[in-house]
Amino acid sequence: MKEIIKRQRSDIFSIPILGFIFKNQKFIFVLKLLVLFVFVYAILYGFLYPTKEENKFTTGVFLNLFWPFFMVVSLATLGRVFCGICPHGFIGKYITKFGLKKKMPKFMANPFIGLSILVFGWWFVFYMWPNLLRTPFAIAAMFTILTVIAIIMYFVYDNMAYCKNICPIGTLTKAYGKNGFTKLETYTDGCATCKTFDCAKACSYNLKPFTFSKKNSMEDCTLCMDCSSACDNVAFKLVKPSSNLFGKFKINKVEVWAFIVITAILSIAMTMHHALGRTAIADEFIWHKTAVYFQGIINFGTINVESFFTLLYALAMSIGITVVGMYIASRIMKVSYEKTFYTLGYAFAPLFIIGGLAHICEFFFFAYASNIVNGFIQAFALDVEYIKPLASRKDKWVMVFMAFNHIAYIWAFIIMIGRLKLIDTKTSLKVLAFPFASALIIFYMCLKFYT
Repeated sequence: MKEIIKRQRSDIFSIPILGFIFKNQKFIFVLKLLVLFVFVYAILYGFLYPTKEENKFTTGVFLNLFWPFFMVVSLATLGRVFCGICPHGFIGKYITKFGLKKKMPKFMANPFIGLSILVFGWWFVFYMWPNLLRTPFAIAAMFTILTVIAIIMYFVYDNMAYCKNICPIGTLTKAYGKNGFTKLETYTDGCATCKTFDCAKACSYNLKPFTFSKKNSMEDCTLCMDCSSACDNVAFKLVKPSSNLFGKFKINKVEVWAFIVITAILSIAMTMHHALGRTAIADEFIWHKTAVYFQGIINFGTINVESFFTLLYALAMSIGITVVGMYIASRIMKVSYEKTFYTLGYAFAPLFIIGGLAHICEFFFFAYASNIVNGFIQAFALDVEYIKPLASRKDKWVMVFMAFNHIAYIWAFIIMIGRLKLIDTKTSLKVLAFPFASALIIFYMCLKFYT
């Protein structure tokens, strides 16, 4: 273990309270146990009380706590910290120690698998049968299946292969974590004479923290902080938001596609379906007319046809606009299409994760806060009264959070400018290519203004 002389002011470990929260292994272990307990209890509670009328806890935990705050809010700020306390990752580190430790086959070691599970296994189902996955029983069943798959994967394969390749949200946390303003690395001076590599030995993911700074990437790091207890030379620093997106790093194609697809599903489709779908001219939109037409010739049963076609149009428009825009940009700059697409595609990172804060903050006051508190009151039979929502749609002050939608595309434009600097071509050509490469950002911006 290397000891450093003095931590930098930007190092979170040097700040008394924050240092204790993020570095103290006993505290982190207790926190992981608490999260695991809530996770398991919420699943069991979902099976015992399968309907929404009798169970506020399961939906409150998974839909109002874990996803909005442990995912969206944390990724937009601190980065991938949720993975560090994730119940699956927590139990996986112990299972893999006595498992078979086999190498995952190449056809399975593909992060597109996890993204596909999330898109088709959750979001397509969510749009076609909106109420199905909102029931406590469905949520409990889904997370039970994922937990069983995770346990099997941890036991069979080494280096936390499930987290890296199969986990449905693993790709999202790795990709969107780049928007945060923290970075784990080591002090260069302290590493210069190191011969023990304690930080690397402590890593369950077989990573080398002392290489993160040089690579401008934390790779598959989940911020579990095991390395920080093994070596005092490890630092968890506050940096400029999205700092590594302005520099070179190893491109991961699935991350760019995640930005495009998730923006289409969670930002664009939701806006089209919920915001525009409630307007006086809702019947005039093409996704509504398409749904009406096909309903006249096909029996879709219980499928929400309009919701389904809204999703299809959002995906088709988002992917089409991006592909065509990037192709034109590549031709203008005289750079290969693949390099243009995957280098500049990282500029889309803020659209959902920053823009999503508008929805999260609004609904914290509309429903999330009361649902979470009332769920815990119910599940643990606490002798206190249920609380009411902190605000209603009549409260105009809540509209202030809509600013995040505008911050999202402004920040995306700024990152696009930074990513264009990585393309080796004339500045004049970059200027001409800018609006075409930014086609998805412009589409997102126009949709928000139109709404």
